[in-house]
Amino acid sequence: MEMQIESRHLGEVCVIVPEVFRDHRGFFTEIFRADRFEALGLPTEFVQDNHSGSVRGVLRGLHFQWDPPMGKLMRVTRGTAFLVAVDIRKGSPTLGKWFGAEVSAEDRKQIWAPAGFARGFCTLSEFAEIQYKCTGIYNSRGESGIRWNDPDIGIDWPITDVQLSDKDRKAQTLQQWLSSPESENFRYAENQSLVGR
Repeated sequence: MEMQIESRHLGEVCVIVPEVFRDHRGFFTEIFRADRFEALGLPTEFVQDNHSGSVRGVLRGLHFQWDPPMGKLMRVTRGTAFLVAVDIRKGSPTLGKWFGAEVSAEDRKQIWAPAGFARGFCTLSEFAEIQYKCTGIYNSRGESGIRWNDPDIGIDWPITDVQLSDKDRKAQTLQQWLSSPESENFRYAENQSLVGR
C-alpha cells in the first residue's frame, strides 16, 4: 500500500496522501505505518493521540509546545476544516510564514508540522472532527499560542466570523513570542534535530 508526500511547504511541513482501497463494502486505508513514514523521512514515534470536535466557525490555535517539543500529524475524520501551520523558529528563512490547506474526511489528506511550528484550524462544515498524533506528551507548563489574526503573520482564514476560546483570544503575538526566553528552544539551526520528534 502506497503513501505519498503530495507537497512540502516552509521546508518542513508536508501534505501526506495515503492510498485508499474501495469496493462495494466501503474502503480501507493505512493512516500511519512506521516503515512507510521512515522511508519518506517522516517521524515514526508518536506518543499521544488527540481527537477534537468543533461546530462550524470554531477556530482553534495557533498552538505549540516546546517542552517537550511537539510535532503534530493532523487529519480530518469528519467534515471539512482548514488546517494551518506557522513557522515560529528564530533564524528560520520562513519565520512568520504560514501554510494552510482545506482538508476533509473524504480526501483523507494529512498534514505533518514538526516542533517549531504553531498549528491551528477552523471548521468549515457544520461539524468537523480533527485527529492528530503528537510526538511529545502534553505539558501545560511548556506550551503556548500565537494570536490567530496576528497581522505580522497574515493568515488568510476562509471564515471571518470565528468562535474562539478565551485562551486563544488572549494569545500572544509572534513578536511577543520571539522576545520571550522560551523562544530560544526553537532556533532554526538547533531545530533541525527536532524534525523527527
